[in-house]
Amino acid sequence: MENNEVIQEEAVKDHNMTRMGEMPVGKLIVTMSWPAVISMFIQAFYNVVDSFFVSLISEQALAAVTYIFPVQVLIIAFGVGTGVGINSLISRRLGARRYEEADLAASHGYRLSFFNWLLFAVIGLFFSRPIMELLSDTPYIVENGTSYMMIITIGSLFCMIQMSTEKILQATGNMMFPMICGVAGAVTNIIFDPVLIFGMGPFPEMGVTGAAVATVFGQLVSMVMGQIFLFGKKHAVHVKLRGWKFQKRIIKDIYAVGAPAILMQSIMSLMQFGMNAILGSLNETAVAVMGVYGRMQSFIFMPVLGLNQGVLPIMGYNYGARKRDRFMETFKKGFAMAFCIMLLGLIIFQLFPRELLSIFNSQNSQEMYDIGIPALRIISLCFLPAAFGIMASSVFQSMGHGFMSLWGSLIRQLIGILPLAWMLTRMAGLELVWYAFPLAEILGTLYFAIALRYIHQKEIRRIGIVEENTY
Repeated sequence: MENNEVIQEEAVKDHNMTRMGEMPVGKLIVTMSWPAVISMFIQAFYNVVDSFFVSLISEQALAAVTYIFPVQVLIIAFGVGTGVGINSLISRRLGARRYEEADLAASHGYRLSFFNWLLFAVIGLFFSRPIMELLSDTPYIVENGTSYMMIITIGSLFCMIQMSTEKILQATGNMMFPMICGVAGAVTNIIFDPVLIFGMGPFPEMGVTGAAVATVFGQLVSMVMGQIFLFGKKHAVHVKLRGWKFQKRIIKDIYAVGAPAILMQSIMSLMQFGMNAILGSLNETAVAVMGVYGRMQSFIFMPVLGLNQGVLPIMGYNYGARKRDRFMETFKKGFAMAFCIMLLGLIIFQLFPRELLSIFNSQNSQEMYDIGIPALRIISLCFLPAAFGIMASSVFQSMGHGFMSLWGSLIRQLIGILPLAWMLTRMAGLELVWYAFPLAEILGTLYFAIALRYIHQKEIRRIGIVEENTY
């Protein structure tokens, strides 16, 4: 019986190697990416639906959720960042046929998700109200924001486990199961949003708190399905729950890529906090507009990030297998696809900003249109250069150079956006502040172009010629 299981596992690994190393790159990218693209698109959809139902309560309710959005980004930062490190390490080890190390990488990553959750549970219990009081002095916003933050942080255990599970499966080339889990969680959230926010059937009216509970419940459903797929099916890696101890070397390898990815996402959270503070000092409707942009742009960025999830294990595998041509072909075709998605997004934001804002403007506030229409048109100018930055980051992450991606995010979102936004508000208030986004993206593009040329000269052109010790 055990021999049959071993044979099945070896067959799964052989199939994975054949597909990742030999299937035509364009077809492979589509095969690997489309489940993640759909999953991310649905994720964006339920974020929009969540905000839509909250906006029906009031503009202040939407502002409260927007103030907490950076905390949600921070939770995702730790989950996805750790997952990216797991994904990169597993795919490189599979490419190099070091299967025991791939199993240990998956086992380490799974257990690390519990430590990530503990951090946010502590933050939620003790710091929710102080954070909200720092951001706003409106009692309604403070109370509802505090409740929302406590629920999503304490309940973040489910999404932490699911994100690690998702990245483990994706590293083996399995994109379908993570998509199914993501869709199930999103649909659950969408169904329970109106039920818990407004009170339907046996459920009481919970308002903003109901939106948080619906979110956590959706994450629970997604996690449960993920565990069924991870432990109930055969995969190219095996997660061990017991019988091993943490190894510093593996943790170091995971966070060589994972820590920069966490910091990259955390920088986004800090940027959101900073922008909310800058905009809140001018006009709280501008904060609501920023929340609308954050939700609507996710329809464009989430599919590109889904594409990135498909591209990353392909590049990591072929880097580990020393196949330079396939590595570079994956990057070029991935960038072309990302550029097309971003171009479509730019066209939509330029032509239909009022229609996008109207989804969340249930009170038909003219002020929201006056502020939001030029804001959406200006900020969306960053879409095209962002496509290059996202795909360049995947090159660095797949090779284990996570800090090179980190520097790009620092330039775009801290060194760029916040100082530019602060200066532009001093010059002309809300009229110019939105230009901080495309200007910062241009700075990031310049960095990524220089860094990509450097890493190409130093390492990529030598793949398959000189053996490296970095994988």
